Amino acid sequence: MSEAFSGAFNFKAWSEARLAQVEQVLKQGIDGQAPAGLGEAMRYAVLDGGKRLRPLLVLAAAEAVGVDLEAASVSDQPATVAAFRAACAVELIHAYSLVHDDMPCMDNDVLRRGKPTVHVKYGEAQALLVGDGLQALAFEYLTPLDGSTDLQVQALQVGLLARAAGYQGMAGGQAIDLASVGLPLTEAQLRQMHRLKTGALLLCSVQLGAVSAGKPSTVVAESLSHYAQSLGLAFQVVDDILDVTSDSVTLGKTAGKDAAADKPTYVSLLGLTQAQELAQQLHAESLAALNASGLSTTATAALRALASQVVERKN
Repeated sequence: MSEAFSGAFNFKAWSEARLAQVEQVLKQGIDGQAPAGLGEAMRYAVLDGGKRLRPLLVLAAAEAVGVDLEAASVSDQPATVAAFRAACAVELIHAYSLVHDDMPCMDNDVLRRGKPTVHVKYGEAQALLVGDGLQALAFEYLTPLDGSTDLQVQALQVGLLARAAGYQGMAGGQAIDLASVGLPLTEAQLRQMHRLKTGALLLCSVQLGAVSAGKPSTVVAESLSHYAQSLGLAFQVVDDILDVTSDSVTLGKTAGKDAAADKPTYVSLLGLTQAQELAQQLHAESLAALNASGLSTTATAALRALASQVVERKN
């Protein structure tokens, strides 16, 4: 067992409690009665599945800067409310991206989170609307009308999520990915693609949590950003490794699809052994960034555990 999972911090208990809170807020916010079956399909796309890494990163970062996550039901704790709303918002953006990525015009996948993809179950037109609806709902989460979150925090979080999801981030990375099929990429080009496609939303997750109580100090903000950038790339490297070393049942999605589609990956570029070594190097870099933040190991315990989970995961 890695150091991050040992000692006084019980990551399993922490993550289970946070995931239950996030699931509750998501279930309350996704209206199953939305017109023409759209609500049912949106709930199918989001609820009861996935690793929820991004929401956990939001909450771990919020906790690192002093937000009291146990105060989630207390109306006079706007930073806590902002953290949980942001955790749900980033998961909605992630879910919408998966729905669209799985469609025939993109990756044409039939399995996601261990069940049929949304377009397989509900049809392509409905899947397109599900993604649209989830994207819009994410920003509703960040901008409640009841005064429960600080307006300056709302503005910071909306800007962060919009940039991470758009052409400067996830959408831009997906465009590069689609344009790179069958083409040889250098390591620098592959890193840039994944920095946008996957890394931008993981970085945003940490930033969303860090600003839940307002702007953190420059040192803390930069250190947490460096942590998230290393973690984001490690996540993609491990994804590429698992695509060739695991099976579809374990992954909950189609294994081997990158190779079948002739997509460039870290394994195809570096080989399996070097890709595994790179993942470990990036893990070490993420922990070093937390050490440089000046935050205590107790405050950053969840962030450290999540870094280990990313590298050690099997799906």
